[in-house]
Amino acid sequence: MTLASAILAGLLALVFLALGTAKILTLAPMRVRAAEAGFSTAAYRRIGVLEIAGATGLLTGLIEPPIGGLAGAGLLLLLGAAVVVHLRNGDGPRKSTPAVICGLLVASYLMLHLGTTR
Repeated sequence: MTLASAILAGLLALVFLALGTAKILTLAPMRVRAAEAGFSTAAYRRIGVLEIAGATGLLTGLIEPPIGGLAGAGLLLLLGAAVVVHLRNGDGPRKSTPAVICGLLVASYLMLHLGTTR
C-alpha cells in the first residue's frame, strides 16, 4: 500500500464515518435529505450503516488490503446509486456534486489500491 492510498483511505473513512453517523442519528439535515430523496428515515439509517461499514472496511484495509478493496467497491456502488437517485429526482449539480466527487475519490483510492496489491 502506498502512502497516497493510505492517506486517501483515512480521509474517505473520516468522511463516511461522519456522514453515516449523521444519518444514523437522523440529524435534521439528514431527515430533510432523506425526504427530498424519497427515503424513509429508517432507509436512510440503513444507508448510514452501510457508509460506516465501508469506512471501517477502508481502515481495516490498511492492515488487510483485500478488505479495503472490497470496502471501496461497496462504497463506489453506494455512491453510484446516490447519483442515480439524484438524476431520477432531477436534482441539480448543487445536490449531486458531493456524491460525484466522493465517487471519484473512491475510484481513485481503488485505482491506487489495486495498483499496489498486484
